[in-house]
Amino acid sequence: MSNAQLEIQLIASLVAVACAIPGTFLVLRKMAMISDAISHSILPGIVVGFFVTQDLNSPLLILLAALTGIITVVLVEYIQKTGLVKEDTAIGLVFPAMFSIGVILIAKNANDVHLDVDAVLLGELAFAPFDRLLIAGTDVGPKSLWVVGTILLITITLLILFFKELKISTFDKGLAASLGFSPAIIHYGLMSVASVTTVGSFDAVGAILVVALMIAPAAAAYLLTTDLKKMLALAIGFGIFSAIFGYWVAHWLDASIAGSITTVLGLVFLLVYLFAPSKGVIAVMYREKQQRTEVSLLTFLLHLKNHDELEERHVNHLREHINWQKVRAKTVLDLAKKNNMIHIEKNIVSLTKKGDEFTSKAIDYIMTNEDAQIEDMKDDFFLFRG
Repeated sequence: MSNAQLEIQLIASLVAVACAIPGTFLVLRKMAMISDAISHSILPGIVVGFFVTQDLNSPLLILLAALTGIITVVLVEYIQKTGLVKEDTAIGLVFPAMFSIGVILIAKNANDVHLDVDAVLLGELAFAPFDRLLIAGTDVGPKSLWVVGTILLITITLLILFFKELKISTFDKGLAASLGFSPAIIHYGLMSVASVTTVGSFDAVGAILVVALMIAPAAAAYLLTTDLKKMLALAIGFGIFSAIFGYWVAHWLDASIAGSITTVLGLVFLLVYLFAPSKGVIAVMYREKQQRTEVSLLTFLLHLKNHDELEERHVNHLREHINWQKVRAKTVLDLAKKNNMIHIEKNIVSLTKKGDEFTSKAIDYIMTNEDAQIEDMKDDFFLFRG
């Protein structure tokens, strides 16, 4: 592995970590799309910063771009608070307008400068190792590595210092205000960090990959845990894995590095989306199937409780009178037998002592409008689930 390859992977990993931290809070605050708005609307800030400094490497570009990002958030929230449009519509109104201003400024005043829309939006990790930082004539590494590393260090420091405030204001703004710190200040501080991270990563990876790294790892982590610290750790882990594996996919396929990393991010999210233990599609489908079977079981047990007639308790009654198909009837009977709720003699079904106790409690809950407690009761009675 060459030094350039190592540097590309290191830069991509640092960007992934820097994006995952604010991205986690954006996902939790249901503001994922605001990152896309910020990534496009900060273009005017970059252009104005260049006009002032005539230097694409000036820190002023980052500061002005961050300020533009905050202005974008303020405008989106102001439009949303009018009640005339929803947040997604407000975002769709603000960021195209801000981005268009930046495009016009570039087209009219910076045609002879390497400051164009493609460079801002796309970026290219493969070129990052060639833009070196020289201090007193000494090469200290890629400039992007130092820029992103500095932003990451600041982000981690702020996270450690204000973790409690971020956590409380994210989940309960009212509690945050009652404890004496302003949710608004925390909110705009988070937006500032997201803006600075986006701008700082432009030159290395481009805004499109920044948005992907900010949202996809956090969204995947959100499906796996309800613990904030674990979610941050998982988001960072997914980001680093996608950055490194995506680079090697690009290397093997001779394809775009940013495109490959974004594709890996999408695949990681897809796998989590399908196979997450509690929130994944397969788990949800299984749980719904289980609940349908348990509802059918409860219906059958209630029927047995209310009927003493032999014909009403015959095995075939499930198909003939309750109108269940053969497979469904067999599934319900098997589940009831496994849980020792019934016993069958000469095709006549009767409740066991356990089944009678369970059904009596269920009837009591239904009569007192406490149906929700039946779900908790199932955990005490069921050894096997549907």
